[in-house]
Amino acid sequence: MNKIFFTIGLFMSVTNSHAQQEMPLYLSGVPNSIAVPNTQKSEINKDGILIISEVTVPTLTVYAPEKGKSNGTSVIICPGGGYWILAASHEGSDIAKVFNKMGVTAFVLKYRIPNEKAQINRTIAPLQDAQQAIRMVRKDALKYGINPNRIGIMGFSAGGHLAATASTHFMKPVGENADETNVRPDFSILVYPVISFKEFGHRGSADQLIGKTPTPDLVELYSNETQVTKDTPPAMLIHAGDDMAVPVKNSLAYYEACQKNGVSASLVVYPKGGHGFGMNNKTTKEKWMSNVQNWMESMGWLGK
Repeated sequence: MNKIFFTIGLFMSVTNSHAQQEMPLYLSGVPNSIAVPNTQKSEINKDGILIISEVTVPTLTVYAPEKGKSNGTSVIICPGGGYWILAASHEGSDIAKVFNKMGVTAFVLKYRIPNEKAQINRTIAPLQDAQQAIRMVRKDALKYGINPNRIGIMGFSAGGHLAATASTHFMKPVGENADETNVRPDFSILVYPVISFKEFGHRGSADQLIGKTPTPDLVELYSNETQVTKDTPPAMLIHAGDDMAVPVKNSLAYYEACQKNGVSASLVVYPKGGHGFGMNNKTTKEKWMSNVQNWMESMGWLGK
């Protein structure tokens, strides 16, 4: 019992100490959903990471810079977890606080976990949530004091797949809630991302999103290296060469596709680090978020 209360207390501390506001992503019911009990679970794992599972009610949590520090840029962050869970702290709130120090307003997306029992079409549910998050932030830009033309998206692992999908599928918004709002991110930051559902992709993420026996067309649609066009937003990719879970070829393939299509892209590959290192790759003294900051500054997104 004490462990349960400790877990709940720590979760409340994580969410309440730094988050300004957690908002429902949809105000009039979650679209593309089947009525099921809300069984969402939150716990701190053995590594001290906040893990959220069984998400059926998506939300967006805003983290704002100190008053007067905002430069107008914002980033929507998609934590990873193989489309099974969300690693919500070290790939979410921790990152948001670093962005705040840069003057960037951050939004952590708690997107739906694909589930055929909870969604009419599980293959579009995470993308539907990501596009709704962009739509929501863009529509409320004045409220948050941000520039509607400086909204980026960031994702880790499977969250990186979601961010890459949002960056390549914006011409055809999914779901019945789609409207005329532009859902194209202005830039993307992809950290050890799952890019492909082909032979070098991540089987677990693919199985969870599109099933174990998908059609070739579905595999192609969600292999984002094949979906890059000249209109894909600029991208920065971070990966470790020894990543055995999601091979570095994922980032290389996306980078090469950007190069082929004339899309500005930056790629940082560390020799070591494995998968899921979050903000701190312990094999190097270099902080990759400093590289992100330098890249964003070079692209003009950190000036007012």
